Amino acid sequence: MQALVTRRIPQEGLAVLAQAGVCSFQQWDSDEPIPRSELLAQVAGKHGLLCLLSDRIDKEVLDAAGSNLKVISTMSVGVDHLALEEIKKRGIRVGYTPDILTDATAELAVALLLATSRRLPESMEEVKNGGWTTWKPLWMCGYGLSDSTVGIIGLGRIGQAVARRLKPFGVKKFLYTGSHPKPESAAEFQAEFVPLTKLGEESDFVVVTCSLTPETKGMCNEDFFARMKKTSVFINTSRGAVVNQDDLYQALVSGQIAAAGLDVTTPEPLPTDDPLLALKNCVILPHIGSATYGTRNAMSVLAANNLLAGLKGEKMPSELQL
Repeated sequence: MQALVTRRIPQEGLAVLAQAGVCSFQQWDSDEPIPRSELLAQVAGKHGLLCLLSDRIDKEVLDAAGSNLKVISTMSVGVDHLALEEIKKRGIRVGYTPDILTDATAELAVALLLATSRRLPESMEEVKNGGWTTWKPLWMCGYGLSDSTVGIIGLGRIGQAVARRLKPFGVKKFLYTGSHPKPESAAEFQAEFVPLTKLGEESDFVVVTCSLTPETKGMCNEDFFARMKKTSVFINTSRGAVVNQDDLYQALVSGQIAAAGLDVTTPEPLPTDDPLLALKNCVILPHIGSATYGTRNAMSVLAANNLLAGLKGEKMPSELQL
């Protein structure tokens, strides 16, 4: 059996594949994404595919792979880059990597929230450019978590992990919204399930940790930002397409909301001339939520083991139920 690995991944994952002796594999040995033409050419006849969230696995790729393809293993928790209906139709199994990146992503969300609300990048720049002259009572003031209300859009694994980390900061109240209430998950934080509109109106901090679905695409838009407090801080570590970035820009420029911190954007990478990058009250990171050595190593090992199990027709450590 033959497999294609679409990127340079941590050696731990490659070692698992090499030592298993289950398949031979071809790898696109680069930190940059495999070009579309190369993906279509190299996937032909393969029994397995280990891909990343930046690889669009659609009908064209599946057609190019042919009937041999038995398993797709993505080194991500998100699966919006996979044509799941088409994959299901062809009887192809899918492995993914949830849980492993929960803690790292939650840590990053909290770091981004603090950096944005306390204006850390802006303050660092003032130190470098000579803007720091003396201590001033109102200079570089931001917003603190103590006695605040935090609204979480999507109280899944990552949303709960974010709340767990924010609680010791003295947050007064947690709100959450999603497709349905999760009383067992919410009990730990005494979080209240509310409609998206109420969450926007009452939260001092809004943290987006939901999946990208047709229902969540563009949900954080002009109407949502208009409902938020002028002192509110908006954080997104889920997927860029959950946010209408034009509407977010207008909300930030007009002072409708105080600040925003994004680890995900549309597109990725964000063009260097994007207007959001010119704003002092917007902190943007290059999708590094899971970027710890330990997390990425573990993700590569799980992705490799999912691929091997799928090729052998065995139970995957983490299979997406289609």
